[in-house]
Amino acid sequence: MSAEQGKGGVVATALVAHVPTLGRSENTPDYQQTLVQAERTMGAAVREALKPDVWVIVSTHWISTFDWFATCQEKHEGLCVAQEAPNLIPGLPYSYRGDPEFGAALVDAWKQAGCAAVKNEASNYRWDYGTFVPLQYIDPAGEVPVVGLPVVLMADHGECLRAGAAVHETAKRLGRRVVFLASTALSHLLVRGRHNWPTPERVEADKRFIDFLKRGAIDETIAGFTEYSRKVVAEMGGRALATMVGVAAAMSRDGKPMAARQYGDYAQSSGSNNVVLLIADKETLARVEQRTVEKPQAASAGSEAKLAALEETE
Repeated sequence: MSAEQGKGGVVATALVAHVPTLGRSENTPDYQQTLVQAERTMGAAVREALKPDVWVIVSTHWISTFDWFATCQEKHEGLCVAQEAPNLIPGLPYSYRGDPEFGAALVDAWKQAGCAAVKNEASNYRWDYGTFVPLQYIDPAGEVPVVGLPVVLMADHGECLRAGAAVHETAKRLGRRVVFLASTALSHLLVRGRHNWPTPERVEADKRFIDFLKRGAIDETIAGFTEYSRKVVAEMGGRALATMVGVAAAMSRDGKPMAARQYGDYAQSSGSNNVVLLIADKETLARVEQRTVEKPQAASAGSEAKLAALEETE
């Protein structure tokens, strides 16, 4: 490992998808396969190129009313059931290590940043599907420990930005190489019918938001974020996206020019828009690109009749 690779901090942050039909391959329609392949490809390249010490993932399906929680369990193990779609994710097994030291230090950093924060040490805690789905593709063998975070309903976008910045500060203080994952959609005004896209205006707003990140225009992203979030009805009020942007903003203050690399295409799910995007400084993105192998894996797709039946349920 090079001296640069040995430094602590958030080395990359990513936007990842979790739509429930990604939970099992037989339920994933053709137009969402791009998300599966993107998460597999990005995850393999990031693990190989950046050697992260921990994934820190914020999920829009772990919802806290008041407090910021960080998981502090030694081990994450159990069966994931999607409460809103148990027919799609009925109890899928997962097993990953935790990082209690990082979780506890992050809670302390949040408190110093003025965020109400508590350690999640519950022995019976189980993952939501927004945490489970992307990690099963990004790190299928559970090579890297995980710290999970919720979205906090009482937190405005400014607080989310501060909470994200604290992740980078904690990683630097502990000397951990962190990859931060925001498990969330972009536009999220849902309708029945999985094949449905958001309105063209919302899709265009999503693409402008992603373009700002690709250009490394973090300050512009922040300046227009609340207006963007309202226009597209971003998932959970844009809180997970804002936390991700807070991480990216803290990374940018280290002085290196930022950029982003999109993996795969956009994909729809019941009126939402979803994409996989990796954000880092340009040197880091170049290292990841050298390890990126576009190797589509054949999907064990379900029957047309079964997929059609699923469409009828939403």
